[in-house]
Amino acid sequence: MSCVDGRSCLSSIFKCPLETEVLFEKRKSTCNLMLSNTHFFKMARLSCKLSDNETRGNPSSTEVSFRSKTNRMEEYNIAMKKIMRNPYEYHHDLGMNYTLITDNLIVGSQPQKPEDIDHLKKEENVAYILNLQQDKDIEYWEIDFQPIVKRCQAIGIRHMRRPAKDFDPDSLRNQLPKAVSSLEWAISEGKGKAYVHCTAGLGRAPAVAIAYMFWFCGMNLNTAYDTLTSKRPCGPNKKAIRGATYDLAKNDPWKEPFENLPEYAFEDIADWERKLIQECVRSLRGT
Repeated sequence: MSCVDGRSCLSSIFKCPLETEVLFEKRKSTCNLMLSNTHFFKMARLSCKLSDNETRGNPSSTEVSFRSKTNRMEEYNIAMKKIMRNPYEYHHDLGMNYTLITDNLIVGSQPQKPEDIDHLKKEENVAYILNLQQDKDIEYWEIDFQPIVKRCQAIGIRHMRRPAKDFDPDSLRNQLPKAVSSLEWAISEGKGKAYVHCTAGLGRAPAVAIAYMFWFCGMNLNTAYDTLTSKRPCGPNKKAIRGATYDLAKNDPWKEPFENLPEYAFEDIADWERKLIQECVRSLRGT
């Protein structure tokens, strides 16, 4: 970790498509993420120059826009910590960030511009993008979405959407089977990596990746969870994954309600249950 004027600079655990370095300061509370095998942000060097209006105390439109985006980030991170009990933060201003989980699976944050799509194609050989955002998520961050989709089409990336409500474990539980169905199909095609993202890449997207690893890669839930979070520190809702597993493996009218089961229920499954889940998930292709 390098220093500037005696102050430590924060090292990020994520990869970023921007090409030059940035020197920036963060609150000391964000310095708790100290993990091995990490990737580092490549960010643009920032410079600031006050206009005459700013010098006189009148904020420019650029400053107002910056404050607005900063407020959105603060509101989003407060909600994530309060509702999800997730200590991690999303920093939209630093651009897209992502982590390679397996040879063919990447989990990350939302692409923000068509150039992010070019980066994923050129640098990571991404052939599929699975977007878990709702329309209101995209609008909240003022993402110009259609140029991103058109760029995917232009360079041969299959763009898919399986929207789930942010900060809502029940919505995630309900959408996991269809989302995993799309992810499993993309990976089975073998034409390139699959990029799974939500807004921050800290809740919905890693949950889909973990469910896929649990249901299709022979891992139990804790192994899949620990494997992903050791590479990308995040806090996906484990109970939602257990609930979706229960829904798929015990699909009969006489089953005991999931809420009555102990906390460890469906953290592992029998071979016949995994086979049943796989058949159910694959049957959802194209729905």
